[in-house]
Amino acid sequence: MPPSNDATQAIGRPSNPGGAQAMTEKITIRLRTPSRLRNIELGLLFVACGICAGAMILVQLGAIGHIETGILWSGVLILVLALVMHIVLRVVASQADPFVLPIGLTLNGLGIAEIYRIDIPTWTTSTPTHAGERQIYWTIGAMVIAIIVLLGIRNYRVLARYRYIAMFTSIVLLLLPLVPGLGREGLNARVWIDLGPFSFQPGEIAKITLAIFFAGYLVQARDSLSLMGPKILGLQFPRPRDLGPILVIWAVAMLVLIFERDLGTSLLYFGLFLVMIYVATGKASWVLIGLVLFVGGAIVASLSLSYVHGRFAAWLTPFDSSVYNAYGGSYQLVTGLFGFANGGLIGTGLGQGSPQTTPLAQSDYIIASLGEELGLAGLVAILGLYLLLVSRGFRIAFVGQDDFGKLLGVGLSFAIALQVFVVMGGVTRVIPLTGLTMPFLAAGGSSLLSNWIIVALILRLSDGIRSGPRMVIG
Repeated sequence: MPPSNDATQAIGRPSNPGGAQAMTEKITIRLRTPSRLRNIELGLLFVACGICAGAMILVQLGAIGHIETGILWSGVLILVLALVMHIVLRVVASQADPFVLPIGLTLNGLGIAEIYRIDIPTWTTSTPTHAGERQIYWTIGAMVIAIIVLLGIRNYRVLARYRYIAMFTSIVLLLLPLVPGLGREGLNARVWIDLGPFSFQPGEIAKITLAIFFAGYLVQARDSLSLMGPKILGLQFPRPRDLGPILVIWAVAMLVLIFERDLGTSLLYFGLFLVMIYVATGKASWVLIGLVLFVGGAIVASLSLSYVHGRFAAWLTPFDSSVYNAYGGSYQLVTGLFGFANGGLIGTGLGQGSPQTTPLAQSDYIIASLGEELGLAGLVAILGLYLLLVSRGFRIAFVGQDDFGKLLGVGLSFAIALQVFVVMGGVTRVIPLTGLTMPFLAAGGSSLLSNWIIVALILRLSDGIRSGPRMVIG
């Protein structure tokens, strides 16, 4: 009789009495794993809700001296939706990663608490504006869309079929702000469109559709991009005709920068494609070409575009009086740096700082506001949550079996990572300010919607990977 292998021992007839017990244990572990993951998620959700509720209560006690229950009851709706999403995951994605949803909820809740706090000085006795409540309503809408994505996309691999539709959708979304009568210019950038009483930033959704297109395209074109081309100084460079995709993306990024005056979004699109093409091909030459194009484009833009030149001047000489007092100068950057300094190591305490003195403290500078009231220790904890979220996304991507899932997971996770780096680098003067928003924390429905869709897609990816044949745990 031929010797049995591990697979036979796991699923076939046991060759000894102890084999039956081993097989039973393996099957039991396989059946219990999904419920164990969801139980971990449920426990972490309650921890996340406790952190968010505690932050809101501390904000109220520190800023107004008493607790207003109205906004706390509004926040309960988010908890209910989080539990609904948890139940949906138990049914349609039982083996999804248990950490992604609680991390997103925690970051979102901290952002709501700080937005509510920043808005308090603008209240009047009769008409408080309650920007925190508006952020809660945006969060509810974004989480509902995320649940619809989970229910509607049962197999993420089908997205690869619609890569060219995703490309066309991305182009339309990028061009919408330039349509007369639809696009709206604000704060020197034309990135918004008006939809009745609401405003929306289509570029936030475009980063998701671009990631889907890049993943689908690179799976097909990977061999020609990585195996063919001349070698120069030990690096294999692509053929001139294969340079087309990166040149097109570079051109799109430059057009967004020129016509929409959106430095952050153009950087995000170009960086997203550069990382995904490197992961797909493993060729350092693509990174070198991309860096040359990016540095060259940045230099030309800084010399020829007043908008970009102003950002560089504010970055290099923020304390110069001519730059500090100029329209769109370094006042915002310097005020944010003073906020960080005021926060110190442990912060002034939630509700006890002065974050509202910084322009756009609720959106572009939400991280500086949190840095003042939570201090360096609080910022490290927040960045730790982002690091864990991105690492879970990368882990999901790299343990997957299919190339499309790997590339999509890397693209979605890197989009969050790059935004965090660009925002943190801008407000701390490591790099020039770009105008991107901090994922989950900053005010605005467009950003929340796109980031919760990313969460839903990462959860779907993790379930698809864990549900594969390799999930026999012994």
